[in-house]
Amino acid sequence: MLQNIRDNSQGWIAKTIIGVIIVLLGLTGFDAILSTARNSQNAAEVNGAKIGLMELNQAVEMQRRQLLQQLGKDFDASQLSEGLLRNAALNGLIERKLLLQGAESAGFAFSQGALDQLILHTPEFQVEGQFDSTRFDRVIAQMGYSRSQFRQMLEQEMLIGQLRAGLAGSGFVTDREVEAFARLEQQTRDFATLTLSAEPAGVKLEDSAVQAYYDEHTTRYMTPEQVVVEYVELRRDTFFNQVEVKDEDLQALYQREIANLAEQRQAAHILIDVNDNLSDEQAKAKVDELKERIDKGEDFATLAKEFSKDPGSAGKGGDLGYAGPGVYDPAFEQALYALRKGEVSSPIRSEFGWHLIKLLDVRAPEIPSFDSLKEKLVRDLKSDQVEQAFVEASRKLENAAFEASDLTQPAQELGLQVRVSSPFGREGREGLTANRQVIQAAFSSEVLVQGSNSGAIELDPDTVVVLRVKEHRKPEQIPFEQVADSIRGQLLKQRAAEDVKSRGEALLGELRQGHTPAEQAQQSEGWQVVEAAARSQDGIDPAILQALFRMPKPAAADKPTFAGVALANGSYVLIRLTGVSDPEGGLSVEEKGMYRRFLASRSGQQDFAAYRRQLQSIADIERF
Repeated sequence: MLQNIRDNSQGWIAKTIIGVIIVLLGLTGFDAILSTARNSQNAAEVNGAKIGLMELNQAVEMQRRQLLQQLGKDFDASQLSEGLLRNAALNGLIERKLLLQGAESAGFAFSQGALDQLILHTPEFQVEGQFDSTRFDRVIAQMGYSRSQFRQMLEQEMLIGQLRAGLAGSGFVTDREVEAFARLEQQTRDFATLTLSAEPAGVKLEDSAVQAYYDEHTTRYMTPEQVVVEYVELRRDTFFNQVEVKDEDLQALYQREIANLAEQRQAAHILIDVNDNLSDEQAKAKVDELKERIDKGEDFATLAKEFSKDPGSAGKGGDLGYAGPGVYDPAFEQALYALRKGEVSSPIRSEFGWHLIKLLDVRAPEIPSFDSLKEKLVRDLKSDQVEQAFVEASRKLENAAFEASDLTQPAQELGLQVRVSSPFGREGREGLTANRQVIQAAFSSEVLVQGSNSGAIELDPDTVVVLRVKEHRKPEQIPFEQVADSIRGQLLKQRAAEDVKSRGEALLGELRQGHTPAEQAQQSEGWQVVEAAARSQDGIDPAILQALFRMPKPAAADKPTFAGVALANGSYVLIRLTGVSDPEGGLSVEEKGMYRRFLASRSGQQDFAAYRRQLQSIADIERF
């Protein structure tokens, strides 16, 4: 058989088939290469819109920081799987992209004027209640945004918010649904409980059972894997003392600094927007009419409250607060800076509609003294030289570490000190060893297994380190003697809980059959009676309340229903339900409104969740 295959494979038919296969594989492979090259910088594509790797990396890092802040410093950071984080972040970006596409297709929009007002009236961007452009730039820079990036992000958030509000706000409920929910919510129940406590002291446990548990779960009783690293740290600050600046250069820079300080102008405006119901000509005519009324002596603020279509400022008489150059629409800003204090502009057309602008006040910039700015000026003058020196030293450190077998020589070449960390595991500790990049480098195959020096690790923009593993403490089995007591205590609690649950379930069965077991008769004084308990009754374990309100209504007052529930502390509680009381009388207008809003909101949220699922189901999503 094999020989026949060999003979036939030499024929022209076989060679033709093989040739075709080679061509197909070549074309397929070439297309795969092209596809890989095209998407090398992308993480996914959603209905033709791409999500970049940089965007994904930013989302992963932001998600990691948020989780660590929420979970606290004692959280085991090793539980944050990089793969899970990236997958969750990518899912979030995909959903965000779908919602933005949904908002666009539904015709939602958020005007640039409204965006301006939102920024101007955000408390985080204000100083003493007024918008401050310097603070605005500083805050968004800390968030990692430029002005244009922040505006784009904020606009997208508002669009998604509009979409969510539009769908969630469309939910509604009938009067019958409101009344039925209210009856259940306000219902009270009369019951009694009998608590059977777990008693670990009464449990007999053989030493062999403790040993057997230890033998079956040896992986639970291991010391954590840890490393001790040596490292050298290069800091940007150390280079400032190596650079000198001249007094005349400082004075020149000071003059440029104060020359760039801009005055703040407090503007008010009346906006008449152009829309489906008001043409450009009609809006212009309305503004002309208002200008005539102002020129005849009518109050600008009063007219703004009545006629302005800017929801952010109309209620305040059109007052936009203080702002410097670069905040408003160019046409608006040009007109504003041509005004004298108290003067009202002619009608101005911007992309948002027609405006009348009034200059309310001009606040001159505060000129700081030379001495107050000197430290900053020195740092600014030195920064370029320091940056160059720092970059060169970082490159030199990385190259020296790559070529050396330890960190002694690189440290000597750059005048640095070799330091030693405390032991730390994959979850990290504090300081240097809390840094995720440090942990990943220390436990990487190159550093941990091959014994190499790491590459340069940027802890922050001003600090770079190189490290190597000095000591690797592998996980070791904890001796049985060290954990025997904790295992015994754990097993005693577990078996006591199992015993009391078994006893409680047997008693529950007899109670449901109408019997009065001897044990129950002996413990008749142990029943704790509670009357008119609500669903959120204080002082009652939530697990008991949950079980109580799931129990069927008693057939009669002398025929209670019974249930049992195991508590987290190991106790078993028998519940005797004797009565159910529905609320008397109808709902007040306030109560009905409260329940209606709650149920409508819940219905709307369910609708929004269904809409998100629909977007996912019909979307063309490709992950790279």
